[in-house]
Amino acid sequence: MVEFLADYSLFLAKSVTVVVAIIAVVAGIALVSARSRSDGKHGDIQVTHFNDELLDMKEAIEAEILDKDELKAIHKEEKKKEKEEKKARKKNPPKVDEPRRKRIYVVDFDGDIKASEVEPLRQEISAILQLAEAEDEIVIRLESPGGMVHEYGLASSQIERIKRKELSLTICVDRVAASGGYMMACLADKLIAAPFAIVGSIGVIAQLPNFHRLLKKHDVDYEVLTAGEYKRTLTVFGENTEKGREKFVEELEETHELFKNFVHEYRPQVDIDKVATGEIWFGKQALENQLVDELMTSDQYLIDAAEEADIFEIRYEEKKTLQDKLSEFTVDSGDRLVNKVWGRISQSHFWKR
Repeated sequence: MVEFLADYSLFLAKSVTVVVAIIAVVAGIALVSARSRSDGKHGDIQVTHFNDELLDMKEAIEAEILDKDELKAIHKEEKKKEKEEKKARKKNPPKVDEPRRKRIYVVDFDGDIKASEVEPLRQEISAILQLAEAEDEIVIRLESPGGMVHEYGLASSQIERIKRKELSLTICVDRVAASGGYMMACLADKLIAAPFAIVGSIGVIAQLPNFHRLLKKHDVDYEVLTAGEYKRTLTVFGENTEKGREKFVEELEETHELFKNFVHEYRPQVDIDKVATGEIWFGKQALENQLVDELMTSDQYLIDAAEEADIFEIRYEEKKTLQDKLSEFTVDSGDRLVNKVWGRISQSHFWKR
């Protein structure tokens, strides 16, 4: 046992020395990074050619399930087709003013309660609008259960930029676009949902606990001081009044009315009084209530469109700072070190038994 403790103490001392050295190096580099001048670039636009991805998947499957003769025949036919197309282009070169092939730009929005994806969405739309032309289309694959009104208001405003440019806008909902998510979705020229996707929830909700009686029971006073009659309507720790509660409900109703008017503006075909009850609707029900235009998954929509258009998936990736990378490195190194120490202790304990 004494020998084990001696070995363990020596190994622990070495480990601590290594950790201290790593922290010192990381701190020094982080300090230099903080003092260095920023290049002003916070992220990069990543582009993926969807058509190429489909072709790669097809070829991968063919390579696995077809025999050599079948593959050879397919490749021969493809080469023949390419040769004929090349010959046709040479014989009849495209005219300068001849319309080009349609382009579809695809972006994703995966919303949380704070609509945190609004910044990447803003960058992606800004990039697309610099290049997109009248015959092109923008597809947004939207997933969101909703969240804060002002955050989703901003996200909707970003999508409105596409509308102002009079570009074709399709929004696909595979799982859920409810509340603030539907506020974004209703902007689409064509709104597509999967058969069991959840849409709607055109309503407003607010809830908060109140600990006033608990504090009063324990003789704890909590004061709320305001200037302005309705600066604070409901509070978590103070005593809520009926007047404040009525004002809070009034504000909820006003927000709901704004939401209803927004949906009615972009989907006038909807019976807004019927659907703006806060209820959710599955895909088929949503179609019956004209909340969506078609039932289909985003995958099928894009695969079908790829036959006539070039499809590009656009994604804004935030640039990681040196400090972020060093932080990840430090955490990974710490985890590896802990695992190594634990493994050494366990091994030593096993052999000493």
